Amino acid sequence: MFSENTILVIDVGNTHSVIGVYQGEKLISHWRLSSKLPRTEDELWIHLKMWMEEAGVQISLIKSVIISSVVPAMQTVLCNMTTERLGLSALVISDTLNTGLDICYTPASAVGADRICNAVAGFHGYGGPLIIVDFGTATTFDVVSKDGAYLGGVIALGLMGASEELHRISAKLPRVALDFPAAVVGQTTETSMQSGILWGALEMVDGMVRRIKDEMNAPDMPVIATGGIAGIFLDKSTQIEYIEPFLTLEGMKIIYYRNS
Repeated sequence: MFSENTILVIDVGNTHSVIGVYQGEKLISHWRLSSKLPRTEDELWIHLKMWMEEAGVQISLIKSVIISSVVPAMQTVLCNMTTERLGLSALVISDTLNTGLDICYTPASAVGADRICNAVAGFHGYGGPLIIVDFGTATTFDVVSKDGAYLGGVIALGLMGASEELHRISAKLPRVALDFPAAVVGQTTETSMQSGILWGALEMVDGMVRRIKDEMNAPDMPVIATGGIAGIFLDKSTQIEYIEPFLTLEGMKIIYYRNS
């Protein structure tokens, strides 16, 4: 079923990690696990082996491993696991690789690996200039120029962080689901919090995108959203045009082929 050109990609975020398997250009399976829990190489191997067996992926066909990580400790464990269990040296995403982008950031090494991957995949798929909004642990905005230069962006508090912080600073405020309430004016504590978090985030995103477009003097630049909850914003945002849930994994695959 799977060709020998089978690639394992692992995107480690601050809250969740996404593991995917590419057969050539096609993402044929993916899984998600928590990045918060400390895990040993053996634990990660057991999870990986179980998921791949369930998906019908023969581990012996994995020929390459690519890791994008913003969690150094987990990156080390994953690199050791792939070396010991798969006999493969993982390609770790960084600004030193051939990304196809000119990274205009100071220092370039400070750009998160996930943001590099998003920019690479976004430019590959949509050209430039463009804006990428990633709804992760933080909500990030990344800007790529017409000529493929990564120009930097914006880092803001993520939705889950906002929800947890409201709960943390006030004993009477509960944790709430990240769902849009029907009305902006909430009539319960829960819907009032959801309104502040979700509608507030939407206004921040649309407003920030408009400001970036004004600064770039590019009112028609496309806006791509990614991240686990990006989809809930598409039909409510006046600025987001496209949803690419696996943009980071796509960027990892592209960078791999550029450097292999």
